Parts: sequence; structure tokens; C-alpha cells
Amino acid sequence: MADYTIISDISSYLVNVLREKMCPDPILSPKDIAVASPLGQNTDYLLGLYMYDIQEEPGTSMPPFIQAGRVRLQRPPKPYGLYYMVFINGSSQTGLKEPDIQKILGRATQIIMDNNSVLPNELQTWLDAPEPPIVFSQTKITLEQKMRVWQALNKPYQVSLHYKAAPVFVSSEIVVETSRVVEAEFSLSMTEGERGNR
Repeated sequence: MADYTIISDISSYLVNVLREKMCPDPILSPKDIAVASPLGQNTDYLLGLYMYDIQEEPGTSMPPFIQAGRVRLQRPPKPYGLYYMVFINGSSQTGLKEPDIQKILGRATQIIMDNNSVLPNELQTWLDAPEPPIVFSQTKITLEQKMRVWQALNKPYQVSLHYKAAPVFVSSEIVVETSRVVEAEFSLSMTEGERGNR
């Protein structure tokens, strides 16, 4: 089961894919794409990936404990959805014009659409049990909801891309040791009718 670092691993994966496929056109250097918040004052990047929400995914039924070895039980992982915004860095001093911004966002849309899933064991290579792929899908939110994200940051609205990554299973550290069965005792008894038939 994936460790808690899976959340930052997904962010790193997305940024690395964007860097690999967006540079040198339409963005000149990989360092111009970063995991960042619109709140930051950093002007050293053009395109930012910002995770603005994490929510537990509903509708997944799991047993209270799962087998983790011969005498150990572990709480099952919980599935989460990660919500991302891909945005142009408004603090950047590059003087991007509107056609440049649209070109950059269009290319980012194309790349995420073509690379819309990743297996957890590609991000955490020590995983031995298969887990379902993490799928990147565009969130179905309204313009008003997008504006609320920007308002929460006290920033003026700007066109941005919004994606959800799910399911992201995060493992539990709670493990219960159970006692191994070392001796078993059985007894047989016959009913009165069975004795008479012998």
C-alpha cells in the first residue's frame, strides 16, 4: 500500500511530465514549471501546479482490517481525491501576452489529457501488491466555483486548468499483532442413535 508520500509523488510526477513535454516549446526551460502556490512571491517560474484540496473518496467499502503477514492485521488504506489547479504565474515578470498564455494552457491541457493516469508502483517502486491506476480528470466545476478558489487566495481570477487525481490510496500505520495458533484441541461425541447403529 502506498505511503503518505504518494501525495507529493503525484505532484512531482505531474510537474515532471509537463517539464518533459512543454520544453523548449512553448516554455523554454524546465525550471519555469513548478509545484507552487499563487500566493507565493516567487517570480522564477511561468507555469504553476497548485494542490488546493484533498477529499476522501466516497463509496469505497473496506473491511475494518486486512491481513498483513501471518499474524498481523492492518487498517485498510483510505482513498482520496487530490484537486489541482494549473495556472500562469501572475508574479512573473516575463511580459506574457494573452496569445502566449492561451498557447501554454492549451499545451498543458493536451499533455495531461494524453498522460491521464499513472500506476502507484511507478511512483513508489517498492510496492509489491497491484493498486488501481491514479486517473487525472478535469474537474466538472463552474466558473463561479473556480472564482471562489481564487477569492480564497485573495487573488484576482485568471483562466486556469482544474484537475482531480483519484483514487489515491494512503496506507494506515495502525497494525494489530494477533497471537499465532500453536495448539488445537478437538473432541468428537456420538449421539444415542449413532451408538446403536454401530
